[in-house]
Amino acid sequence: MEKKLFIKNMVCNRCIKVIENDIRRLGIELLHIELGSIIYQETDSMQFKSITKVIEENGFEVLLAPEKQLVEEIKKELIELLKKLPLQLDSTLSRFLEQKLNKEYSKISKLFSSQEHITIEKYFIKLKMEKVKELIQLQENNFTEISELLNYSNSNHLSRQFKSETGMSLTDYKKLQKNDRNPLDQIM
Repeated sequence: MEKKLFIKNMVCNRCIKVIENDIRRLGIELLHIELGSIIYQETDSMQFKSITKVIEENGFEVLLAPEKQLVEEIKKELIELLKKLPLQLDSTLSRFLEQKLNKEYSKISKLFSSQEHITIEKYFIKLKMEKVKELIQLQENNFTEISELLNYSNSNHLSRQFKSETGMSLTDYKKLQKNDRNPLDQIM
């Protein structure tokens, strides 16, 4: 029987690789794996316990409650969106999430805020600031190009938001040449 598990804090390709390797080592048939979830072929009830143990040993968490699964799905969609630069939003972030999750934005927004104690918009800004830090460290783009990649109206808007979130200007951050990026699973 196919079984799907939702996994909290699975936010990068390395996360996928770690979970995939460890589950395959258990001899369990993994049918599909993506950020935030796995589908496996369950042949006995002990497999769930084995998989849960592997997931928890790697610092992740199996999500059984539907509300927590939806919050993780929201995070996954936002992280995936941010990976596709230049950032392409045909409309608003709310409309994007409604289309991706096939749910009313007011409901998912309320759920997200109650579970995570931060709004979806604020969470997305925090994700974007981590992306800005990454792009600055790569030194492949200037600030104007970074603002365009992340769909800011102009570099001043990006600069103000960066300073508001980090307490320093883009230039000061670049001069520091310090890696103080936050893991995406710890953004709040």
